[in-house]
Amino acid sequence: MGVFSRRSSRPGTVRTADRADLDHLRAFAASRTGVEAYLEPRTAVTEATVVLVAADGEWTRRRVGGPDAAAKLAKSLAVPLYEAERVGYPQRMRDWTARRAATEPG
Repeated sequence: MGVFSRRSSRPGTVRTADRADLDHLRAFAASRTGVEAYLEPRTAVTEATVVLVAADGEWTRRRVGGPDAAAKLAKSLAVPLYEAERVGYPQRMRDWTARRAATEPG
């Protein structure tokens, strides 16, 4: 364990989804309208992720257990699920991010 680390981690290990990730996604979907889910594939450093995008473009990203877990989550939330690699992200998501960046100090 390093001097500044709280816990050791194994190099090359991928953090998987946990209950907090799924709870966050459920809370986001329950508190917003027009939510859609976008599945992002696994990478070298993260498990598959889901991006939830609300009608106003607000979005959040969390890990899920894989494509099957993403499909199960989307079904339980009654939201459509898209593959981000195939369809891309909605313009409203980029617009929301740009508006937020313009209003943040810094």
